[in-house]
Amino acid sequence: MLTYLLLTLALLSAAGYYLGRHRAFAVANGQLRNLHSLPGFYGSYTALWCGLPALIVLAIWMVLQPGMIVDWVVAGMPPELRDLPPDRLNLMVNDLKNLVSGNIVSSTPNAAILEAANHYRNLQTIGNAALWVVVLTLSMAGIAIGWRKISPTLRARNRVEQVVNVLLIASSTIAIFTTIGIVLSVLFESIRFFQKVPISEFLFGLQWSPQTALRADQIGSSGAFGAVPLFTGTLLISGIAMLVAVPIGLMSALYLSEYATPRFRATAKPALEVLAGIPTVVYGFFAALTVAPLIRDLGSALGFQVASESAMAAGLVMGIMIIPFVSSLSDDVINAVPQSMRDGSYALGATKSETIKRVLLPAALPGIVGSILLAVSRAIGETMIVVMAAGLSANLTANPLAAVTTVTVQIVTLLTGDQEFDSAKTLAAFALGLMLFTVTLILNIIALQVVRKYREQYE
Repeated sequence: MLTYLLLTLALLSAAGYYLGRHRAFAVANGQLRNLHSLPGFYGSYTALWCGLPALIVLAIWMVLQPGMIVDWVVAGMPPELRDLPPDRLNLMVNDLKNLVSGNIVSSTPNAAILEAANHYRNLQTIGNAALWVVVLTLSMAGIAIGWRKISPTLRARNRVEQVVNVLLIASSTIAIFTTIGIVLSVLFESIRFFQKVPISEFLFGLQWSPQTALRADQIGSSGAFGAVPLFTGTLLISGIAMLVAVPIGLMSALYLSEYATPRFRATAKPALEVLAGIPTVVYGFFAALTVAPLIRDLGSALGFQVASESAMAAGLVMGIMIIPFVSSLSDDVINAVPQSMRDGSYALGATKSETIKRVLLPAALPGIVGSILLAVSRAIGETMIVVMAAGLSANLTANPLAAVTTVTVQIVTLLTGDQEFDSAKTLAAFALGLMLFTVTLILNIIALQVVRKYREQYE
């Protein structure tokens, strides 16, 4: 229903644009210089009158209608159902919604629930029909109002730009408040975790075993929440990945930008960027079935003890995956360096390699640092490759041939399945997320300082 309504509203807005533009030509008497704005702005002005009020009413209606329908349905139920405790009443309402939508319910519905479901459907049908009438009436009235306001002196461009400016500000505000909400939600849950587990144990503990029991006499009733092994494993795998991705990606960017022919570059760059489009689960299969056995067999032949799942296997494959993040962005940044700088370096007698080292890399350093930072963030946040190639063992080790795990893998593990959000085991995921956010923020600050130090302005 909503899709068809939005499509109808879009068609009406397009019709409003056409009518407004046609009206602008008519009031100008064929002399466009008599108009304050271009005809397209008058069309956009009419389209905004058509779509904007209707969309606002539609959004408010969609937010309020479900709650009002539930309140009306509950008010019409028998007293023995209407006066249930809040938790049982919420469960009954959830079953009622599932019954209306055709999903599975928790129990066999009785006659009262079936009657309430029919009442719910009727109210929903009436509400949807009223929504159609109100939205279409508003949109058509908006077309009429916008069409009648069009005159040669109407500042249509100013009005349209004001509305667009407000929409842009609203979008940026929503993004900001969404970020603040995410941070605060993670922070509040982390505070609850640190009320159960000391922050010193979490930050400096060397054992990670978050399995807690329901009773004190059960095995594992006291979990260990030392996060050092998790951050060590994260840094180890990410470090191996960056040792692979940064040199290869940066050298690839330099070759494609400075040495390759245009024909080869046009073929090689898209082929290299295909690596970024491969699903991570495919990389995980490749790491688990090909790279990990190869490393294990090679290590055994050289006399090393290699685990079946190792940080080396995960890091190598992850490094291959994030090569395009470094190469593509660095290539674009290097190409953005003005050609006059290259010509000036060559005019002074510098060779191509000297020009790259002394001119291009310093000039492109802020962008290169940004590409590396993006690659680091991608490596830290990777989960599937680590699960399939490095395992789930929280080992405190710097040996790349041992099995380790990362912060993101443990977050997924802790929040998988039905969980109670009042236990230290589940709340530990939010504490890990907060620490990961803090570490990423510190990396961003360091990168900004590096960029600010080496940034240069070129005409």
